[in-house]
Amino acid sequence: MSEVIKVGMADLNVCTAPDAITTLGLGSCVGIVLYDSAVKKAGMVHVMLPDSTKIRNNENSAKFADTGIDVLIEKLEKIGACRSRLTAKIAGGAQMFAFSNNNDMLRIGDRNVEASKNKLDKLGIRILAEDTGLNYGRTIIFYPETGELHVKSVGKPLKII
Repeated sequence: MSEVIKVGMADLNVCTAPDAITTLGLGSCVGIVLYDSAVKKAGMVHVMLPDSTKIRNNENSAKFADTGIDVLIEKLEKIGACRSRLTAKIAGGAQMFAFSNNNDMLRIGDRNVEASKNKLDKLGIRILAEDTGLNYGRTIIFYPETGELHVKSVGKPLKII
């Protein structure tokens, strides 16, 4: 019997097929899935903010794109995934509220997506698919058995990337 591993906000976890892994309520947050298809092992991090160096209370590394991805890779390697085979899929990073000014601090979703992509690029991890931006929340579930990321949004059809 397979299990669905839950990842909370500012949290991360790993799984092996036939288990799946999910996170709920991605608004401006970004869900990053790293996957080793050879051994069907995956990990997910639910990042809330782009940069740990800009925040004083930064001991939760899963909260930030710049540190959460590193910790996720370490956890994946401990369960037998190979760093050089990792690929990524990402979702989230919405602009949940409309603001009349273009204050960069209010563009958290865009900044989270950009920081996540920059970190993955720096690590040489290819992004195979993404569903990011726009103005609605997402819930995601990743199936290591198939490599499919299911993206659910209220009032929208299921998207499989």
